[in-house]
Order: sequence, then C-alpha cells, then structure tokens
Amino acid sequence: MSPPPASRADAFDFPFVAVSDVSRAFGRRRALSRVSLRVDQGQILGILGPNGAGKSTLLAILATLLRPTSGDVRYGTLTATDGAALRARIGVLGHDLFLYPELTARENLEFFASAHGLPHPPEAARTALTRAALDERADDPVSAFSRGMRQRVALERALIHRPRLVLLDEPFTGLDDASAAALLARLRALRDDGAIVIVATHDLDLADGLLDHALFLRDGRVAASMARPEGLRSTYQNVMTRALGSAT
Repeated sequence: MSPPPASRADAFDFPFVAVSDVSRAFGRRRALSRVSLRVDQGQILGILGPNGAGKSTLLAILATLLRPTSGDVRYGTLTATDGAALRARIGVLGHDLFLYPELTARENLEFFASAHGLPHPPEAARTALTRAALDERADDPVSAFSRGMRQRVALERALIHRPRLVLLDEPFTGLDDASAAALLARLRALRDDGAIVIVATHDLDLADGLLDHALFLRDGRVAASMARPEGLRSTYQNVMTRALGSAT
C-alpha cells in the first residue's frame, strides 16, 4: 500500500537547519563573517557572545528577516525563497514582544492563533495561557502586566502554531526565578517534542546544562563551537580570552 500524500504543512517541514559560511555586512561594518553551524531536530543550540558579537543578526537571518550578504542557509531542503510557507514553521521571540498592549492576554493569543490559521483559536489560547501560568490574568490587558508576564505571553505567542524552528533572543529577560525555571522546563519539552531550538543569551548560569551545542561568537566570527559544554561560565570566559588574544 502506498503512503498517503504529504500535507502542505509536511512538505514545508524540515529536520535540520544548516548555515554555511554566512556573512552579513551593514555598509562597511561586517556583523557576521563566515559563520557555519548545524542544528538537528530535538536539539538546543546556544549562541553566546558579548554585545555586538552578531547574535541578533544571526537570529534575524535564521528567521528570514535579513538576507545574508554571502553564504547559504538551508532548512532541510528549503531556503528563505520558500517564503511564507517556511516562515509558518518558525517561531520567534525577540526584544520586541509583538503584543498588542491594549488587548488582553487571551485576545492577543486568540489573534495570533487565528493569524496562523489554527482551527480553534480560543482553545489554543486557553492551552497557551495555562502553559504560561496566566489563567487568572487571561482577561487583563497586557499593558497592566509586568515585563516578565509580558515575556511569558510573548513566548506562547511565538509557540502557539507549534513551529519546528524556535528562535529566542534573550528569553530570560525580566523573569523571576520561578518563571525562569518554568521557561527552562518549556525549552526542554520543546526539544523532547522534536523542535529545533536556538537561544541567544547572556544568562550563562541559566543556560548551563541546557544546551546540546554552543556556538561562541566574537566580533561576528565563530570563536568556538562545542557539544554539551560543561561549566558554561568558565568555558565562556576561556573561549573569549583566547579569541581576544588571537585578535591582537
């Protein structure tokens, strides 16, 4: 018996993301220089480096929001030219939370569930609010929330369509200890569900023990790449010291 035909969503799924020799320049300033990486489904990659290292630029390229000046990014057999169909498989949480402050948490999540074409937006929003531990504040406007609470709503906004690739830029910003612990558990659950998770973060203590791979950037270049780094803070300091020494 022949297998059933693949759905449109299946056709635009992918088992890995690969970046090959990607560079990005803004005028005369080179934000990234010949960066390569690969992440498979069911893995968490941490992008680590000081301010100005190119972390956010790399995430923007992976999100198809920026085009590389040179190099290649592949999502399985797909590329950024696959457009909206590919972007529907990507979830992004950046510095801009992309929430409507005048709307309630429930209304925000229902809106984004509808925008992604989910069949039952109210149900999707209820599930997301439970995951964010915000059931009791579901009908309060987001403008009344603390930064940490808005961050939790925005994470669920980014995940509500169950993306294959999850891109997170400083996701621990504004979170208290309990919320940070909940986010770590959420990221591990995403990995267990087969997502490809890429996190840019300065929170080395929180990321310690979370990452399957770490990519260390300095001045737009890869300073080191390693699997399952241990003692992340000391490893980071050693990598950056070596990178600084080689640049002088």
